[in-house]
Formats: sequence, structure tokens, C-alpha cells
Amino acid sequence: MSIKNDGIAPNSARLLWAGFMAILAAGMGFALRGGIFDNWAHDFGFTGLQLGAIGGAGFTGFCFGIIGGGLIVDKIGYKWLIIAAFLMHAISAFVTFSASTPENAYMVLMSGMFIFALANGTLEAVANPLVATLFPKKRTHYLNILHASWPAGMVLGAVVGWILDDKFMISWKIQLMLYLVPTAIYGLMFLGQKFPQSEASEKGAKLGEMFKDVGILGALVTGYMLMLFFSESLGLAPFVAYGIGGLFVIFVGAVTRFSIGSFVLFVLFIAHILVGAVELGTDGWIQNITGNLFTSEQGKFLFIWTSVIMFSLRFCADFIEKRMHLSPVGILLVSSVIAVIGLRMASGMQTFAMAVIALGIYAVGKTFFWPTMLAVVSDRYPRSGAVAISVMGGLGMLSAGLLGGPGLGYSKDRFTAEALQKDNPAVYEQVATKNSKFLFLNEVRAVDGKAIEDAKAASPRTPEQQSIVAANERGDRDTLKADSYIPLAMAVIYLLLFFYFRSKGGYRAVSISENAAA
Repeated sequence: MSIKNDGIAPNSARLLWAGFMAILAAGMGFALRGGIFDNWAHDFGFTGLQLGAIGGAGFTGFCFGIIGGGLIVDKIGYKWLIIAAFLMHAISAFVTFSASTPENAYMVLMSGMFIFALANGTLEAVANPLVATLFPKKRTHYLNILHASWPAGMVLGAVVGWILDDKFMISWKIQLMLYLVPTAIYGLMFLGQKFPQSEASEKGAKLGEMFKDVGILGALVTGYMLMLFFSESLGLAPFVAYGIGGLFVIFVGAVTRFSIGSFVLFVLFIAHILVGAVELGTDGWIQNITGNLFTSEQGKFLFIWTSVIMFSLRFCADFIEKRMHLSPVGILLVSSVIAVIGLRMASGMQTFAMAVIALGIYAVGKTFFWPTMLAVVSDRYPRSGAVAISVMGGLGMLSAGLLGGPGLGYSKDRFTAEALQKDNPAVYEQVATKNSKFLFLNEVRAVDGKAIEDAKAASPRTPEQQSIVAANERGDRDTLKADSYIPLAMAVIYLLLFFYFRSKGGYRAVSISENAAA
């Protein structure tokens, strides 16, 4: 069946592909940024934790864009949010380009990435509810098609980075600005289009009604993640950060008359925090990790390989759901198990051929996480309009920025330092000059990023440099092994949800009247 026949509006296909191009711009910028981590480490001497935090800012701003946009999109419409996102995409490029010295680079790059993420989040506050509204009978299928644009953008960004960085040594600033090309395209595709209203908006649902399923439970999860952002990323005093998180809980309580919210939606929010950490957090580091274990070019090839797999399979969600008789929750459960296997295999990969197999398995596992989670929430909580899927998307991106990116960076710092200290304590004392701390975990003395990059580039290497490179590789392997426990936890959650829906007669989409009566 064609897109035109599946959609409820005559311009359904154009709006779907405009949203596709918007998320492609985000994926391309994400891949370009991940490919120049080594440039930033060399130019500015960043640690793994610092690089993870900068990459993380490319996620955390997303939360404010998607949650803020989700709150108002059903009231003001899609057009103004698209204009705002377009302008922020352009501004973020110019802010990032102003990084020039080790003294100003950290905050400048953090700011540029935050604005970039804010634009991406605002676009998803448009694209996700728009596609869910346009294709109410095939949400899993079309949301997966929409989000096939993310790996497509990553492929384009990785290929461009491969050619311009490794082949022609072009400035990282020129590489990064190329995501503005799809930005201009999506602006033109959205221009002058008429947008449909969501079911909740058509029925005149008030904000309190839309937030009712989120409730106090969902607000507590969101408030906690906001507290982490303001304390960890912005460095605000704990009482201020807790106060901001608490205000969000009070706001939701006030507009919903202190509805406790849906426990199942609360569980889905927790699961999506894990999705953000393992999918996007890992994607932000995978080029760096595989580039260390093999060569920089092979690392880029592996990133492209996994992205092509994701892009291709996201067009197959309808086939998997109907021909293999798997519900969306069943797809998520199987995907989690596959992701665990892929990451465990990747932690032990010694040859490039094994890396192709292991990371290919991991790519299959992570393919359906994000869009299928959005489809489940859209299917089960239609009265929330854009609110529930926007809050969930924001939690996933906050997790990628606050937990996934920095957490994996801390793991690399910690495991590398432990390996070097054990193998060559004298060299460890010379190059472990940075501090790395993550949440409640112990602070470690991390190896300076410039020392690692210089050791990797040396030819021939001294025994001291060889010990640094070996420790860095060991740190990468141990990081991937630790990462595999995240999809394992997700598998447990999805298994419980599978049995829950089975006890209710099976998974199915519900109407807004059924949702309101639940």
C-alpha cells in the first residue's frame, strides 16, 4: 500500500519526507561531530570525560527542545517550531566555529552542541506527533521509516568525515558545517505546507488532560533527569538543581490535579532512559573506540556499516510486525537480546572481520529501539497528544547526554587508567594528569587525551608509548563489555511488559476514548 493511501492527508508523503530530512540533518551533524573527537582531543587536550560531556551537550539540549515543543505544538501548530529549529541549526554552526584555544574551546563547543541539540529536539517535537497523526493505523511502520533518516544522516556524515578528514585533512570546522545542506532542504520541504491536528488537539484536550498519563510518576523521572542536567552539566548548586526538578513535578501535579499517572508509562520512561544511554551514547563513541582498536578508516567503515544496517531494517518494521507476528513490545524484547549479544562479542573482537560481525549484530539489535518505543506510547496513550512521546524523547536524549556519553567516557578513562597503572606504573604517573568523575562513582586519574593521540600517531613507538596504546585498547574493550549490561536490563523490562500485555489479552492500539477511560 502506498504512503498516500496510508496517510490521512493529501500531503502525507511530503510531510513524512520533510520530517525525514529534518532528522537526517541531526544525524549527519551527530556523525560529523563524533568523527572529529580525535581532532578536538589533539587540538585542545580533552579527556574522554570532557569529550563525552561535549558530545553529551549535543543530546541534553534536545530534551528542552522536545519537551518544550511538545507542550505547545498542539496549541500553536507545527510551523513556528519548524522556523525556530531552522534558525537554531544555523546559529549553532557559527557558535561552534568560534572555538579556537584550549581556554575557550570547552565552553564554546558545549554551547554550540547544546543549541544544535535544542534545534533537533524542537524538530522531533514536530516530526514524531506529526507522523503518528498522519498514519494512525501503521505508526510502528512509519515512525521507523521516519527514524531511518537518523542512520542515513550518520552514514552521510561518516562518509564526508572519512573523505575530508582522513583523505584531505580538511579543517573540522568545514566538515561540521556541511550538515547545513540538509537543514536548508528540510526548510524548503516544509515551506507552505498545511499540517493536520492530532486526535487530542482535534478534541480540544486541555494541557492537564494531556499530562494525566504522565502524572506524578512520570514527572518524578523527568524532574530527576532535569536535576542531573542542572547540577552535572551546568554546575548549579544542588539545592537549585533539585528545586528546578521539583518545580516540574509541582507543575505536572497542579495541571493534572495530582494524578499519579500510568505505571506502565512510567516503566516505558525508565526503559527509554536506557535506550538513550545504550543507543545514542554508544553511537557517540563507537567511531572513536573502533578507530582505536583498529585504524581510523576501519572505525569509520564500521560506523557506516552499522548505520546502513539500521537504515535498511527500519523500512522493514511492518514486515516484522505482521509476517513474524511480533507485537511492538515483542520487537523490543528480541532487539534487546540481540544487542546484548552484539556488544559482548564486540568487547572481545580482535580482527576486523570479527568487528564487522559483532557490530553488525549490535546494529540489528538497536535498530528498532527508539521509533518503536515512540509507537508504543502513541498507540497506548493517544489522549496525551504530543506530550507523552515528547517527554519520553526528551528523557532518552537527556540520558544519552548525561549518562550514556559521559558514562562511557568515564569508563574509558577508568579502564584505560587501571590497565596502564597495572602494566606500567611509571608511565601512568607521568601521563595520568587529568581527573575524571561521573555521578556517584569514584574519581579516577585519567590519562591525558593528547598523550594518547600522540602515542597512537608515533611511528615507531617507544615502549612507553606502546604501553599507553595497549592500555587505551583495553579500556575500550572493557567499556563495551560494561555497556552490554544496559540492553540486558532493557530485556528484563520488555519481558515483564510482554507478559503484562498478554495478561490483558494482547497488545493493541487504543482510541482516545478507551485511553481516557483507562
